[in-house]
Amino acid sequence: MPDLIPAGGGVLWRTTDDGTLETAVVHRPKYDDWSLPKGKLDAGEHALPAAVREVCEETGLAAVVGRRSVQTRYPVRNGVKRVDYWLMQVVDGAFSPNSEVDELRWLPVPEAAALLTHEHDREVLADLARADLPRAPRLLLVRHASAGDRSDWDGPDHERPLDRRGREQAETLARVLPVFGPARLLSAPPTRCRSTLEPLAEAMGLPVGELPELGEKGFTADPHAGLAVVEELLLSDDGGPVVVSSQGGAIPSVLMSLGVRWQGTAGPLWPPAAKGSVWALGGRPGALAADYYRDFEPDPAAPARRPPAPEAALPHQR
Repeated sequence: MPDLIPAGGGVLWRTTDDGTLETAVVHRPKYDDWSLPKGKLDAGEHALPAAVREVCEETGLAAVVGRRSVQTRYPVRNGVKRVDYWLMQVVDGAFSPNSEVDELRWLPVPEAAALLTHEHDREVLADLARADLPRAPRLLLVRHASAGDRSDWDGPDHERPLDRRGREQAETLARVLPVFGPARLLSAPPTRCRSTLEPLAEAMGLPVGELPELGEKGFTADPHAGLAVVEELLLSDDGGPVVVSSQGGAIPSVLMSLGVRWQGTAGPLWPPAAKGSVWALGGRPGALAADYYRDFEPDPAAPARRPPAPEAALPHQR
């Protein structure tokens, strides 16, 4: 069986003054081809930060990460390369020729697709051009990080703190979530929910507001109010997504109400919400992009591509 070579890449986009959607394609002198910026993962690296790193190294451009795009696979000399792509909106920087990329062109999507050398790259641009899904999430729904067992804590449960693993997960979120360009941070009332966002708040210089409607107690008491808040956040335009730290007793119900399902081998199941995990949500029911990230660590069992139907809105392989 050929070796699998994981890589991450970015589908850069911008809009012109007249509203034309443009994307960036790059010329690689080593291969004399036109392609999309991407690169191999370092050992133990998650594909998302790898994609951001590679885009910056190859193009010099800074971008805000949007929804997960398609995954491509194709044979290379040493095995099969698997590339996970994300849509990325360019916000800063300038291209300078380098050893990997000697030319970058911004083109309307049809012209860029025509210039690309490889058919599998055209599949990625076709996903960028979709009008039925948003290009970026509006809500990052975080399950609080690990806080040990309730039975091992003598105080009130709402004051239960993060354990060592939870603190590590919170620090990981603080390193990765800024790539989405969040604009606001909100937390359910329990200490473990707020503590999960505190490293991110410090890193970004943002306050953490309270959102009792999406805590377990608040959501159980009035789920309609909680869902109304979620719909409001999905429609918000704060300049970036809102990060909400919540609990395992609320998140799956919210996702089910939005039409998100876990597409397992036995059919749709209850959506997962592991501690320290993140759901990146954009759009609305019927046109929803929902990407699931667990700890931002490599997980060979995790699906890797998002299907178009909201009934199976999790990434999976094609």
